[in-house]
Amino acid sequence: METVLVIGGGGREHAIVRALADDAEVYALSSNRNPGIDALAAGMEIADGTDTDAVVDYAEEIGADAAVVGPESALAAGVADALDDAGVFTFGPTAEAARIETDKAYQREFMAENDIPGTPGFETFDAADAAADYVESIDDDVAVKPAGLTGGKGVRVTGDQVSHAEAAAYVRESGHDEWVIEERLVGEEFTVQAFVADGVVRPTPAVQDHKRAYEGDEGPNTGGMGSYSDAGPTLPFMTEADYLAAVDVLDATVEALPAYTGVLYGQFMLTAEGPKVVEFNARFGDPEAMNVLPVMETPLLDVVTAARDGDTLPEPTFENRATVCKYAVPAGYPTDPESGAEIEVDES
Repeated sequence: METVLVIGGGGREHAIVRALADDAEVYALSSNRNPGIDALAAGMEIADGTDTDAVVDYAEEIGADAAVVGPESALAAGVADALDDAGVFTFGPTAEAARIETDKAYQREFMAENDIPGTPGFETFDAADAAADYVESIDDDVAVKPAGLTGGKGVRVTGDQVSHAEAAAYVRESGHDEWVIEERLVGEEFTVQAFVADGVVRPTPAVQDHKRAYEGDEGPNTGGMGSYSDAGPTLPFMTEADYLAAVDVLDATVEALPAYTGVLYGQFMLTAEGPKVVEFNARFGDPEAMNVLPVMETPLLDVVTAARDGDTLPEPTFENRATVCKYAVPAGYPTDPESGAEIEVDES
């Protein structure tokens, strides 16, 4: 039986572990003890997932045949590079390839240089004052994004959440230097995640998540409050052509990144002009992994081992069922969550 190490301890990683556990001996490494993962894993190491030495040491201790990296922070830290250097195949991109997520300025410039369809209009800045001055100088509504990782909580949108003056003040006070200011995309958001290896793209069903806190979407943006998928690859507001257009964007992106291995996540806005790219992520979404993996009929292990062994990735099949994921979060989330809240779950 294959031994697989999963890095990360959130709901996304629980879904990954659950998708692997029937076919492999699964171990996990994360900074927290997730009880769902603990119940399924053959072993669990409590360590920082960005500590490449700790990850490699544990992979060697358990004799890992492959590894799957969940969080973007571990990818940015070069965990996939370190594991590959140690001879452990990793289903996750190198730190350089993960820049498609971890550096939003690079992401947009990469898209423009490679003529990726669905690229919105944008400007990049390497000084907060210059970015803020630009926001104040324009009439059109924009999305204001720090260039680095913010856990899905760094974006402000004028005309929706903040005024131009408030957005400019946010830029100046945030402590970030590098910014991307881009056209505000209006429409319905959705995500398509794809398995990628050797230039092959295998998409999964579309998912829509909800980022605004509180009933009625009245609160701030969060890393995610819940998500749903429909029976089949599309969502109720989209056509099959819309879905295929999104997949075409992922195909074009991988064609420009031929060495990319892992999951490529495209977040799209279905605008009047068709799907446009809100952002790319270099890993499964949290919560979107929890929608697609439980209904995937193809063993996740088959995808990982095919990528490792240089075989063509299998075409994944999915149960014809809709899914819903709903978040329970502590009071004060996302700006000032009260840590340590106890959650009781009656699994029966």
